[in-house]
Amino acid sequence: MTLTKLAGGTAAVGLAAVGALHGIWTFSPWPLVSRADFARTVVGVAEADLPTAELTAAVAAALGAASYVVAAQADLFPQVRPRRLVRLSVWGVSGVLLLRGAAGLATSALTSRPTDFTRWDLALYSPLCLALGGLTAYVAASTRAPRHQDRRHVIGKLADRKNQGR
Repeated sequence: MTLTKLAGGTAAVGLAAVGALHGIWTFSPWPLVSRADFARTVVGVAEADLPTAELTAAVAAALGAASYVVAAQADLFPQVRPRRLVRLSVWGVSGVLLLRGAAGLATSALTSRPTDFTRWDLALYSPLCLALGGLTAYVAASTRAPRHQDRRHVIGKLADRKNQGR
């Protein structure tokens, strides 16, 4: 197995797992007991300010799509067309994850009063985003878009075939 496939597989599984967790959160505060604990620990807001189930489901779907494009770019799944869109999507996933990880570390580290959320953000959420973003960036950077052959080269090959047929 190549390093690109290993990185892509690891990132895809991580993204799928986080997506599945968001799917569970559309109807349950698992692994916590109450929505108030969940809001405070996982989201860092009051219970009244929790995102809607529809928004959480949209995040779950986006994470599922991100998992697919990373796996497809690493040649673990067939790619849909256009391939350029898949490759650009992988760069987009990487950018979002790296930005979330860096911003989370900065804002949680600079807070004057640590909360359950900021402790978890520093220990798990932001580092996980940085790790998944780094793996995804590696996949994007190590899988080059196929080069288009120079037209003159292709035309020359066609002319050679035509001349050989005479």
